[in-house]
Amino acid sequence: MPKSAQPRELPARLLTDPEMIDACRVRDFSRVFRLVKKQAGIYPSMIARLCELTPSRVGEVIAGERRLQHMDVVERIADGLRIPGHMLGLARRSWETPPSLTVTEREPAVPRTLIPEKPTPVDLPGSDVDSILALTSTPDPSPSTLTALRASIEDYWRRDDQHGGETLRPAVVGQLRYVVGLLGESRSRALKNDLYGVAAELARLTGWTHFDARQYNQARAYFTQALQLAKEVDDRPFMANVLACMSLQATYQDKPADALAFVQAAQDAARADNGATPRVHSMLAMREAFAHASLGSRAATHTAISEAHRQFELIRTNDPDPVWVSYFGETKLIVDTGIAHGQLGEAKAAEPLIAEAMRREHGSNQRGRAFHAFWLARTQLQLGKLDQACHTATAALEPASAVTSERLAGHLREFYGQLTPYRGEPVTAAFEARLREVLPA
Repeated sequence: MPKSAQPRELPARLLTDPEMIDACRVRDFSRVFRLVKKQAGIYPSMIARLCELTPSRVGEVIAGERRLQHMDVVERIADGLRIPGHMLGLARRSWETPPSLTVTEREPAVPRTLIPEKPTPVDLPGSDVDSILALTSTPDPSPSTLTALRASIEDYWRRDDQHGGETLRPAVVGQLRYVVGLLGESRSRALKNDLYGVAAELARLTGWTHFDARQYNQARAYFTQALQLAKEVDDRPFMANVLACMSLQATYQDKPADALAFVQAAQDAARADNGATPRVHSMLAMREAFAHASLGSRAATHTAISEAHRQFELIRTNDPDPVWVSYFGETKLIVDTGIAHGQLGEAKAAEPLIAEAMRREHGSNQRGRAFHAFWLARTQLQLGKLDQACHTATAALEPASAVTSERLAGHLREFYGQLTPYRGEPVTAAFEARLREVLPA
């Protein structure tokens, strides 16, 4: 945050006010913003600037027309207004302890001769050796090299679904650098075009792993690189795919206007030269539905859902679908339709769709199963089915424990926050106990 935008500290009387403490505990930001305005003199326009929200969004929250629940937004409010993390159920914020007060433990003095050398588990050649050996490689990779690279990408995506992308990222980034190096050496134009495509896929995958870890700035940087690489070979459908990822990220950052702009740009790219298949258009229409739902535009959301289903009915078995859209089958269409209804608060329409998709879902997609169980639990809670909601959310914790995904963890903590009015119920206590085992933070 630039110096000019640094907020003044909230007065101690406000942070110790029982009403402020209660409002933060239940994340009632309508009350929080009103109290901040009244007792700290920070007006809605400044709240919007400090918390990276639009002034209209802040106005809707203050008027009680919208609730802020995304963990990313809650963290922005804590950091922007300097509300201590514990008051909002967050970890201690980095700014809470001044550097001058940070305690550094002093290590006991040990004679240098008595300090054992740390064993090196693996001896690897230095980077200079790698550079020397690279000089002996052939300038143009063979077709089998490209086949192997694409097979690796497919394997990375499978493992990302099963275990999350955190441990994959070093390998993916290393392979991306390798391919970019080949681009600089390759003499064949046709081969270079193929390499640009592979590099674009690796950059998008790297961006996705950062997005799933809620490292949004890094994700955006890699998504932008993927766009630039795809533009080099004018691969409009793949550019649409990357823009769709950026649209989804914008919905997570509670920037629905950005989400809509990205997905509309994706649709324009997909329509260019008629290069996209009905499956691609169906996926993009569903992303458009998500953006409209985040904006609270009911009619536009329903129109986009209808377009997604219309395009899906046009799919034929011999369509030249790109590999990256193969995940978007009927089950995915059904569950995304349910989620879009859920985002609008249409729980009665959402619940049977998400439940049906979960019955069809493949068991190896651990993160997908956990995400969809979260959405089902959320709709069940909206319908007043507390027991079912808690049982469904508890079931989500099993696949969640097998996946490293801060995005998924954020969803589960968000659901826990929605259980605040039911803290005394045994089923809530059981879910909380299991949640603390799986996500101790």
